[in-house]
Amino acid sequence: MIARRARLGLILPLVMLAGCSNADTGPVSPSATPASTPAGAAPEAPRLLPGMPPPLSPTDVYAATRELSPAVAGQPTRVYVPNSESHTISVIDPDSFQVVDTFPSGGSEPQHVVPAYDLQMLYANNDLPIGSGSLLPIDPRTGKPGEPIPVRDPYNMYFTPDGKYALVVAEADRSLDFYDPHSWQKLHDIPVPECHGVNHMDFTADGRTALVSCEFGGRMAVVDIAGLTLLRMIDLPGGSSGMPQDVKLAPDGRTFFVADMMAGGVHVFDAQTFDNTGFIHTGGGTHGLYITRDSKRMLITNRREGSISVWDFATGRLGDTWRIPGGGSPDMGNLSADGRVFWVSGRNHGEIYAIDIVDWKLLARIPVGRGAHGLTIWPQPGRYSTGHTGVMR
Repeated sequence: MIARRARLGLILPLVMLAGCSNADTGPVSPSATPASTPAGAAPEAPRLLPGMPPPLSPTDVYAATRELSPAVAGQPTRVYVPNSESHTISVIDPDSFQVVDTFPSGGSEPQHVVPAYDLQMLYANNDLPIGSGSLLPIDPRTGKPGEPIPVRDPYNMYFTPDGKYALVVAEADRSLDFYDPHSWQKLHDIPVPECHGVNHMDFTADGRTALVSCEFGGRMAVVDIAGLTLLRMIDLPGGSSGMPQDVKLAPDGRTFFVADMMAGGVHVFDAQTFDNTGFIHTGGGTHGLYITRDSKRMLITNRREGSISVWDFATGRLGDTWRIPGGGSPDMGNLSADGRVFWVSGRNHGEIYAIDIVDWKLLARIPVGRGAHGLTIWPQPGRYSTGHTGVMR
Protein backbone atom coordinates (compact mmCIF):
# COMPACT_ATOMS: atom_id res chain seq x y z
CA MET A 1 0.00 0.00 0.00
CA ILE A 2 1.21 3.51 -0.75
CA ALA A 3 1.54 5.44 2.51
CA ARG A 4 -1.01 8.24 2.83
CA ARG A 5 -0.26 9.55 6.31
CA ALA A 6 1.00 13.10 6.61
CA ARG A 7 4.30 12.25 8.29
CA LEU A 8 6.44 9.82 6.29
CA GLY A 9 9.30 7.70 7.58
CA LEU A 10 12.56 7.32 5.72
CA ILE A 11 12.97 4.26 3.55
CA LEU A 12 15.00 1.36 4.86
CA PRO A 13 18.64 1.13 3.74
CA LEU A 14 18.92 -0.20 0.22
CA VAL A 15 19.92 -3.84 0.15
CA MET A 16 21.10 -5.13 -3.21
CA LEU A 17 20.08 -8.57 -4.38
CA ALA A 18 22.80 -11.18 -4.43
CA GLY A 19 22.17 -11.63 -8.14
CA CYS A 20 22.90 -7.99 -8.99
CA SER A 21 25.94 -7.33 -11.15
CA ASN A 22 28.70 -5.48 -9.34
CA ALA A 23 29.29 -2.09 -10.96
CA ASP A 24 31.57 -0.61 -8.27
CA THR A 25 33.87 1.87 -9.96
CA GLY A 26 35.78 2.80 -6.82
CA PRO A 27 35.59 6.11 -4.98
CA VAL A 28 34.66 9.23 -6.86
CA SER A 29 34.73 12.65 -5.22
CA PRO A 30 32.35 14.84 -7.20
CA SER A 31 31.69 17.46 -4.53
CA ALA A 32 33.45 20.78 -4.65
CA THR A 33 35.64 21.73 -1.68
CA PRO A 34 33.82 24.32 0.42
CA ALA A 35 35.42 27.74 0.63
CA SER A 36 37.34 28.38 3.82
CA THR A 37 35.90 30.70 6.46
CA PRO A 38 38.13 32.99 8.55
CA ALA A 39 38.53 31.87 12.15
CA GLY A 40 35.70 33.11 14.33
CA ALA A 41 33.61 34.29 11.39
CA ALA A 42 30.16 32.88 10.69
CA PRO A 43 29.66 31.23 7.30
CA GLU A 44 28.09 33.52 4.74
CA ALA A 45 24.38 32.81 4.28
CA PRO A 46 23.36 31.90 0.73
CA ARG A 47 21.83 34.70 -1.32
CA LEU A 48 18.55 33.07 -2.32
CA LEU A 49 16.48 33.87 -5.37
CA PRO A 50 14.06 36.52 -4.03
CA GLY A 51 10.75 34.94 -3.07
CA MET A 52 12.16 31.40 -2.86
CA PRO A 53 11.23 29.50 0.33
CA PRO A 54 14.36 29.14 2.50
CA PRO A 55 15.73 25.56 2.55
CA LEU A 56 14.84 23.53 5.64
CA SER A 57 18.45 22.33 5.92
CA PRO A 58 21.74 23.97 4.90
CA THR A 59 23.11 20.54 3.94
CA ASP A 60 20.12 18.94 2.18
CA VAL A 61 18.11 20.67 -0.53
CA TYR A 62 15.62 17.76 -0.39
CA ALA A 63 15.01 17.92 3.39
CA ALA A 64 11.36 18.89 2.79
CA THR A 65 10.64 15.75 0.77
CA ARG A 66 9.94 13.50 3.77
CA GLU A 67 6.50 14.92 4.47
CA LEU A 68 3.33 15.46 2.45
CA SER A 69 2.15 19.05 2.33
CA PRO A 70 -1.36 19.88 3.60
CA ALA A 71 -1.85 21.30 0.08
CA VAL A 72 -2.21 17.74 -1.33
CA ALA A 73 -4.76 16.54 1.23
CA GLY A 74 -7.57 14.64 -0.48
CA GLN A 75 -5.60 13.96 -3.66
CA PRO A 76 -5.70 10.20 -4.34
CA THR A 77 -2.45 8.45 -5.23
CA ARG A 78 -2.26 7.75 -8.95
CA VAL A 79 0.43 7.20 -11.58
CA TYR A 80 0.04 9.40 -14.68
CA VAL A 81 1.75 8.15 -17.84
CA PRO A 82 2.18 10.16 -21.07
CA ASN A 83 2.21 7.79 -24.06
CA SER A 84 4.12 9.83 -26.64
CA GLU A 85 3.35 7.66 -29.67
CA SER A 86 -0.27 6.90 -28.73
CA HIS A 87 -1.03 10.57 -27.81
CA THR A 88 -2.79 9.45 -24.65
CA ILE A 89 -2.45 9.61 -20.87
CA SER A 90 -2.78 6.38 -18.87
CA VAL A 91 -3.80 6.55 -15.20
CA ILE A 92 -2.73 3.69 -12.89
CA ASP A 93 -3.95 2.79 -9.40
CA PRO A 94 -0.67 1.91 -7.61
CA ASP A 95 -2.44 -0.28 -5.05
CA SER A 96 -3.99 -2.63 -7.61
CA PHE A 97 -1.37 -2.09 -10.38
CA GLN A 98 -4.29 -1.59 -12.78
CA VAL A 99 -4.87 1.03 -15.48
CA VAL A 100 -8.06 2.77 -14.31
CA ASP A 101 -8.37 5.39 -17.04
CA THR A 102 -6.96 6.40 -20.42
CA PHE A 103 -7.76 9.67 -22.19
CA PRO A 104 -6.43 11.73 -25.13
CA SER A 105 -3.52 14.01 -24.27
CA GLY A 106 -5.18 16.99 -25.92
CA GLY A 107 -2.37 17.32 -28.45
CA SER A 108 0.41 15.43 -30.18
CA GLU A 109 3.33 13.58 -28.57
CA PRO A 110 2.87 14.10 -24.82
CA GLN A 111 6.31 13.96 -23.21
CA HIS A 112 6.08 14.54 -19.44
CA VAL A 113 3.41 14.95 -16.76
CA VAL A 114 4.55 17.89 -14.63
CA PRO A 115 3.24 18.85 -11.16
CA ALA A 116 2.53 22.56 -10.69
CA TYR A 117 4.61 24.63 -8.29
CA ASP A 118 1.66 24.97 -5.87
CA LEU A 119 0.85 21.21 -6.08
CA GLN A 120 -2.71 21.87 -7.26
CA MET A 121 -2.52 20.77 -10.91
CA LEU A 122 -0.67 18.40 -13.22
CA TYR A 123 0.24 19.32 -16.80
CA ALA A 124 0.89 16.94 -19.69
CA ASN A 125 3.30 18.53 -22.19
CA ASN A 126 2.31 18.12 -25.88
CA ASP A 127 5.19 19.45 -27.96
CA LEU A 128 3.87 18.89 -31.48
CA PRO A 129 3.29 20.22 -34.06
CA ILE A 130 6.52 22.21 -34.11
CA GLY A 131 5.88 25.89 -33.55
CA SER A 132 2.76 25.25 -31.50
CA GLY A 133 1.83 22.70 -28.82
CA SER A 134 -0.21 22.62 -25.64
CA LEU A 135 -0.43 21.77 -21.96
CA LEU A 136 -3.21 19.44 -20.81
CA PRO A 137 -4.23 20.29 -17.22
CA ILE A 138 -5.15 17.26 -15.09
CA ASP A 139 -6.93 17.77 -11.77
CA PRO A 140 -5.16 15.52 -9.24
CA ARG A 141 -8.27 15.43 -7.04
CA THR A 142 -10.33 13.74 -9.76
CA GLY A 143 -7.71 12.46 -12.19
CA LYS A 144 -9.67 14.09 -15.02
CA PRO A 145 -8.33 16.39 -17.76
CA GLY A 146 -9.40 19.94 -18.54
CA GLU A 147 -9.14 21.98 -21.73
CA PRO A 148 -5.71 22.18 -23.43
CA ILE A 149 -3.75 25.42 -22.97
CA PRO A 150 -1.88 26.67 -26.08
CA VAL A 151 1.86 26.89 -25.34
CA ARG A 152 4.77 26.90 -27.79
CA ASP A 153 6.72 23.65 -28.13
CA PRO A 154 6.56 22.38 -24.50
CA TYR A 155 8.85 19.36 -24.56
CA ASN A 156 9.38 19.76 -20.81
CA MET A 157 8.39 22.23 -18.11
CA TYR A 158 9.86 23.49 -14.85
CA PHE A 159 8.92 26.14 -12.29
CA THR A 160 11.37 28.70 -10.97
CA PRO A 161 12.04 28.12 -7.25
CA ASP A 162 10.27 31.35 -6.33
CA GLY A 163 7.09 30.16 -8.08
CA LYS A 164 7.03 33.26 -10.27
CA TYR A 165 7.36 31.54 -13.65
CA ALA A 166 6.44 28.35 -15.43
CA LEU A 167 9.55 27.66 -17.47
CA VAL A 168 8.62 25.92 -20.72
CA VAL A 169 11.49 24.11 -22.43
CA ALA A 170 10.87 24.71 -26.13
CA GLU A 171 13.15 22.00 -27.52
CA ALA A 172 12.74 22.41 -31.29
CA ASP A 173 12.66 26.20 -31.03
CA ARG A 174 15.81 26.27 -28.85
CA SER A 175 14.29 28.59 -26.30
CA LEU A 176 13.46 28.76 -22.60
CA ASP A 177 10.08 30.48 -22.34
CA PHE A 178 8.83 32.05 -19.09
CA TYR A 179 5.05 32.10 -18.55
CA ASP A 180 2.76 33.36 -15.84
CA PRO A 181 1.77 30.01 -14.23
CA HIS A 182 -1.84 31.13 -13.76
CA SER A 183 -2.80 33.17 -16.82
CA TRP A 184 -0.33 31.33 -19.12
CA GLN A 185 0.69 34.60 -20.71
CA LYS A 186 4.24 34.46 -22.01
CA LEU A 187 6.35 37.07 -20.21
CA HIS A 188 9.99 36.43 -21.15
CA ASP A 189 12.19 34.12 -23.16
CA ILE A 190 15.87 33.19 -23.25
CA PRO A 191 17.01 32.06 -26.71
CA VAL A 192 19.55 29.22 -26.57
CA PRO A 193 20.47 28.85 -30.27
CA GLU A 194 23.60 26.83 -29.52
CA CYS A 195 21.69 24.37 -27.30
CA HIS A 196 20.39 21.89 -29.88
CA GLY A 197 17.71 19.77 -28.23
CA VAL A 198 17.34 21.74 -25.00
CA ASN A 199 15.41 19.46 -22.65
CA HIS A 200 16.27 18.93 -18.94
CA MET A 201 17.56 21.11 -16.11
CA ASP A 202 17.93 21.60 -12.39
CA PHE A 203 18.48 24.63 -10.18
CA THR A 204 21.29 25.52 -7.80
CA ALA A 205 20.53 25.37 -4.08
CA ASP A 206 19.98 29.14 -3.97
CA GLY A 207 17.61 28.96 -6.97
CA ARG A 208 19.50 31.65 -8.87
CA THR A 209 21.07 29.54 -11.63
CA ALA A 210 20.12 26.49 -13.72
CA LEU A 211 22.20 23.88 -15.53
CA VAL A 212 20.45 22.83 -18.74
CA SER A 213 21.14 19.87 -21.05
CA CYS A 214 21.38 20.10 -24.84
CA GLU A 215 20.48 16.58 -25.98
CA PHE A 216 21.52 16.78 -29.62
CA GLY A 217 24.59 18.97 -29.22
CA GLY A 218 26.65 17.31 -26.48
CA ARG A 219 26.60 20.56 -24.55
CA MET A 220 25.25 22.18 -21.39
CA ALA A 221 23.87 25.68 -20.89
CA VAL A 222 24.22 27.74 -17.71
CA VAL A 223 21.26 30.10 -17.23
CA ASP A 224 20.89 33.02 -14.84
CA ILE A 225 17.34 32.60 -13.46
CA ALA A 226 17.50 35.81 -11.44
CA GLY A 227 18.67 37.88 -14.42
CA LEU A 228 16.88 35.89 -17.17
CA THR A 229 20.03 35.55 -19.27
CA LEU A 230 22.20 32.82 -20.78
CA LEU A 231 25.56 32.88 -18.99
CA ARG A 232 27.66 30.34 -20.88
CA MET A 233 27.77 27.14 -22.90
CA ILE A 234 29.85 24.12 -21.86
CA ASP A 235 31.02 21.35 -24.19
CA LEU A 236 30.92 17.83 -22.75
CA PRO A 237 34.16 15.78 -22.98
CA GLY A 238 32.75 13.72 -25.87
CA GLY A 239 31.65 16.81 -27.77
CA SER A 240 28.76 16.41 -30.17
CA SER A 241 28.81 12.61 -29.71
CA GLY A 242 27.35 13.09 -26.22
CA MET A 243 23.62 13.05 -25.53
CA PRO A 244 22.94 14.65 -22.12
CA GLN A 245 19.56 13.94 -20.56
CA ASP A 246 18.37 14.38 -16.98
CA VAL A 247 20.11 16.83 -14.63
CA LYS A 248 20.05 16.53 -10.83
CA LEU A 249 21.54 18.58 -7.99
CA ALA A 250 23.16 16.56 -5.18
CA PRO A 251 21.48 16.90 -1.76
CA ASP A 252 24.37 18.99 -0.39
CA GLY A 253 23.93 21.45 -3.27
CA ARG A 254 27.60 21.29 -4.27
CA THR A 255 27.41 19.02 -7.31
CA PHE A 256 25.30 18.53 -10.44
CA PHE A 257 24.94 15.13 -12.08
CA VAL A 258 24.08 14.86 -15.79
CA ALA A 259 22.97 11.59 -17.42
CA ASP A 260 24.48 10.96 -20.85
CA MET A 261 22.64 8.40 -22.96
CA MET A 262 25.44 7.92 -25.51
CA ALA A 263 28.35 7.96 -23.06
CA GLY A 264 26.62 5.41 -20.84
CA GLY A 265 27.11 7.26 -17.59
CA VAL A 266 26.87 10.44 -15.56
CA HIS A 267 28.92 13.63 -15.90
CA VAL A 268 29.77 15.51 -12.71
CA PHE A 269 29.79 19.32 -12.46
CA ASP A 270 30.80 21.69 -9.69
CA ALA A 271 27.61 23.60 -8.81
CA GLN A 272 29.51 26.85 -8.12
CA THR A 273 32.02 27.01 -10.96
CA PHE A 274 30.18 24.67 -13.41
CA ASP A 275 33.47 22.97 -14.15
CA ASN A 276 33.16 19.38 -15.43
CA THR A 277 34.92 17.44 -12.63
CA GLY A 278 34.39 13.79 -13.54
CA PHE A 279 32.44 10.97 -15.14
CA ILE A 280 30.79 7.86 -13.66
CA HIS A 281 30.17 4.92 -15.99
CA THR A 282 26.80 3.27 -15.25
CA GLY A 283 25.44 1.41 -18.28
CA GLY A 284 24.02 1.67 -21.78
CA GLY A 285 21.53 4.46 -22.40
CA THR A 286 21.83 6.37 -19.10
CA HIS A 287 18.75 8.55 -18.86
CA GLY A 288 16.96 9.46 -15.59
CA LEU A 289 18.24 10.54 -12.13
CA TYR A 290 16.20 10.23 -8.90
CA ILE A 291 17.18 11.07 -5.31
CA THR A 292 15.87 8.64 -2.68
CA ARG A 293 13.61 9.97 0.07
CA ASP A 294 16.39 9.86 2.67
CA SER A 295 18.72 11.83 0.33
CA LYS A 296 21.35 9.10 0.69
CA ARG A 297 21.29 7.62 -2.79
CA MET A 298 20.50 8.38 -6.42
CA LEU A 299 18.74 5.96 -8.76
CA ILE A 300 20.09 6.03 -12.33
CA THR A 301 18.11 4.47 -15.18
CA ASN A 302 20.04 2.84 -18.01
CA ARG A 303 17.44 2.58 -20.75
CA ARG A 304 19.36 0.68 -23.40
CA GLU A 305 20.49 -2.16 -21.14
CA GLY A 306 17.33 -2.30 -18.99
CA SER A 307 19.01 -1.63 -15.66
CA ILE A 308 19.08 0.70 -12.66
CA SER A 309 22.33 1.77 -10.98
CA VAL A 310 22.57 3.24 -7.48
CA TRP A 311 24.94 6.03 -6.45
CA ASP A 312 25.80 6.34 -2.74
CA PHE A 313 26.42 9.95 -1.70
CA ALA A 314 28.15 9.04 1.59
CA THR A 315 30.78 6.77 0.06
CA GLY A 316 31.11 8.52 -3.29
CA ARG A 317 30.78 5.13 -4.95
CA LEU A 318 28.55 3.49 -7.50
CA GLY A 319 27.00 0.39 -5.93
CA ASP A 320 25.44 -2.59 -7.63
CA THR A 321 23.34 -2.41 -10.78
CA TRP A 322 19.94 -4.14 -10.82
CA ARG A 323 18.56 -5.47 -14.11
CA ILE A 324 14.85 -5.70 -14.89
CA PRO A 325 13.93 -9.41 -15.10
CA GLY A 326 13.12 -10.25 -18.71
CA GLY A 327 14.59 -6.96 -19.94
CA GLY A 328 13.09 -3.50 -20.36
CA SER A 329 13.78 0.13 -21.19
CA PRO A 330 13.57 2.19 -17.96
CA ASP A 331 13.32 5.87 -18.81
CA MET A 332 11.61 8.48 -16.60
CA GLY A 333 9.53 8.16 -13.45
CA ASN A 334 9.49 8.86 -9.73
CA LEU A 335 9.31 7.29 -6.28
CA SER A 336 6.23 6.51 -4.22
CA ALA A 337 5.55 8.91 -1.36
CA ASP A 338 7.06 6.51 1.18
CA GLY A 339 10.12 6.06 -1.03
CA ARG A 340 9.89 2.30 -1.35
CA VAL A 341 8.53 1.79 -4.88
CA PHE A 342 10.18 3.24 -7.98
CA TRP A 343 7.69 3.76 -10.79
CA VAL A 344 9.39 4.11 -14.17
CA SER A 345 8.29 4.01 -17.80
CA GLY A 346 9.45 1.37 -20.27
CA ARG A 347 9.96 3.76 -23.17
CA ASN A 348 10.55 1.20 -25.91
CA HIS A 349 8.17 -1.45 -24.60
CA GLY A 350 4.91 0.42 -23.94
CA GLU A 351 4.87 -0.59 -20.29
CA ILE A 352 5.44 0.62 -16.74
CA TYR A 353 7.62 -1.00 -14.07
CA ALA A 354 6.89 -0.88 -10.34
CA ILE A 355 10.14 -1.77 -8.55
CA ASP A 356 10.60 -2.36 -4.81
CA ILE A 357 13.96 -0.68 -4.09
CA VAL A 358 14.30 -2.13 -0.58
CA ASP A 359 14.06 -5.82 -1.52
CA TRP A 360 14.95 -5.09 -5.16
CA LYS A 361 12.20 -6.98 -6.90
CA LEU A 362 9.85 -6.23 -9.77
CA LEU A 363 6.35 -5.83 -8.35
CA ALA A 364 4.50 -5.28 -11.62
CA ARG A 365 4.92 -4.79 -15.35
CA ILE A 366 1.88 -2.87 -16.58
CA PRO A 367 1.01 -2.47 -20.30
CA VAL A 368 0.12 1.10 -21.34
CA GLY A 369 0.32 2.99 -24.66
CA ARG A 370 3.20 3.27 -27.11
CA GLY A 371 6.18 5.40 -26.21
CA ALA A 372 5.54 5.62 -22.45
CA HIS A 373 7.70 8.51 -21.29
CA GLY A 374 7.85 11.03 -18.40
CA LEU A 375 5.44 9.59 -15.85
CA THR A 376 4.81 10.91 -12.37
CA ILE A 377 3.29 9.31 -9.31
CA TRP A 378 1.28 11.86 -7.37
CA PRO A 379 1.08 13.24 -4.72
CA GLN A 380 4.73 13.69 -3.80
CA PRO A 381 6.12 14.91 -0.44
CA GLY A 382 7.57 18.41 -0.45
CA ARG A 383 6.63 22.08 -0.15
CA TYR A 384 6.76 22.98 -3.84
CA SER A 385 7.53 21.48 -7.25
CA THR A 386 10.24 22.71 -9.58
CA GLY A 387 8.66 20.62 -12.34
CA HIS A 388 9.73 17.77 -14.63
CA THR A 389 8.20 14.52 -13.25
CA GLY A 390 8.04 15.87 -9.73
CA VAL A 391 11.32 17.39 -8.52
CA MET A 392 10.34 18.57 -5.06
CA ARG A 393 11.93 20.87 -2.51
